[in-house]
Amino acid sequence: MNIPLFDAHCDTAFKMALKGYGLLENTGHTDLKRGLKYAPYAQFFALFAMDEVDMPVRFPHISGIKAQDLFELELDILLSEIEKNSDCLMLCKTARDAQNAAESGRAAAFLSIEGAELIGCDISRLERMHSVGVRALTLSWNKPNALVCDAGLTELGREFVKHCNKLGIIIDVSHLPEEAFWDVLDLTASPVIASHSNSRALCLHRRNLTNEQFRAICRRGGVAGINLYPGFLGENPTTQTVIEHIEQFLFLGGARNIAIGADFDGCDSLPEGINGIEDLKRIYTELLRRNYPTELINGIFYDNMMRVVGEVCVT
Repeated sequence: MNIPLFDAHCDTAFKMALKGYGLLENTGHTDLKRGLKYAPYAQFFALFAMDEVDMPVRFPHISGIKAQDLFELELDILLSEIEKNSDCLMLCKTARDAQNAAESGRAAAFLSIEGAELIGCDISRLERMHSVGVRALTLSWNKPNALVCDAGLTELGREFVKHCNKLGIIIDVSHLPEEAFWDVLDLTASPVIASHSNSRALCLHRRNLTNEQFRAICRRGGVAGINLYPGFLGENPTTQTVIEHIEQFLFLGGARNIAIGADFDGCDSLPEGINGIEDLKRIYTELLRRNYPTELINGIFYDNMMRVVGEVCVT
């Protein structure tokens, strides 16, 4: 059985920088050997780094490096790994690029930034990142910055939204506080994504989407990526729990607005029965077993996210 996959979010670039392993084959949640079992296979690789104050708490072997420096290191490593594995991986900026990658039997690598503070909330650096290949951006990562405050978007934040629309960068509303979320939805002219956020109706966590937020994303033509982090799924999660979040969004009319945003390599643990990218097929086959149409499942696994890329990332 041929299963497509477009995963909207992984933190594998961060793990490569921390652990020193490569992209072709590693001990993390995602690598090319496992990912290429899916066809076509596309992946948004997030560039993420924590504050230098926080990093030693979780990663004692990291010291003396600032978050923005770690971000630049991750970018260099990821671009190097893409070049090193060019026989099976292609840096993509558009849906057409991804189609070309698939036709040549290669995976499609898209770049995203998880937190605009990593580029100093600087529009000129945003433009440079676009030229490098970045096609999605989270305006902030859980904390206020020059773009996002407790009351919502700042004036600079509003300019960032407009500039992302102009450049063809997808705005990712995962990690945003609700006030900023609604400011983005009111302002954007393009579809947005919540690259790795689940249903708050099923798991009461601020990182998850309320029914109203998900419906707003649907109205904008965007998608929400189902996150496999147990803290966003519910107590003692299994594949069944993941399906429940998908079905909640389907109940809200989101057949064209659900994607996979597994958060691989950003999770300390995963639901029972899922150890990495190789096990996403279990979700696919369970949806088939429940008699969901193949077209709908392929939408969730690939087509919905690619549609947003096609609409926003035109150059």
